[in-house]
Amino acid sequence: MNRTVVHTDKAPKAIGPYSQAIRTETMIYTAGQTGLDPATGELVAGGVEAQTRQVLVNLKNVIEAAGSSVGNVVKTTVFLTDMSDFPKMNAIYAEFFGENPPARSTVAVAGLPKGGVVEIDAVVLVGNKQRF
Repeated sequence: MNRTVVHTDKAPKAIGPYSQAIRTETMIYTAGQTGLDPATGELVAGGVEAQTRQVLVNLKNVIEAAGSSVGNVVKTTVFLTDMSDFPKMNAIYAEFFGENPPARSTVAVAGLPKGGVVEIDAVVLVGNKQRF
């Protein structure tokens, strides 16, 4: 099975020894995306809502660079530094994924890189948007 490293300038550069995503023949595994602006490398202002929007844009850009689409996301994991932010994150997440969202786990963590408040990673099918 082939393993390909995915990189795009439309998402933040890795801030450690990891790849933005790894693609195999059938699956894409993304690294967690935070609310970093790819142009500046800094967190976007505006709290959990603004960071969640940026996280999802970054995730979309990585997925598209890997040759797939958001419609092919089968599983996400959301990391929050404060579970009281869950309703705000969840509302933005629902707008992004719409009907038939992927499976998801959400966990509270003690901290995230650069002081972020939300991080999301994804497991994605390779190819065009699938209709389930």
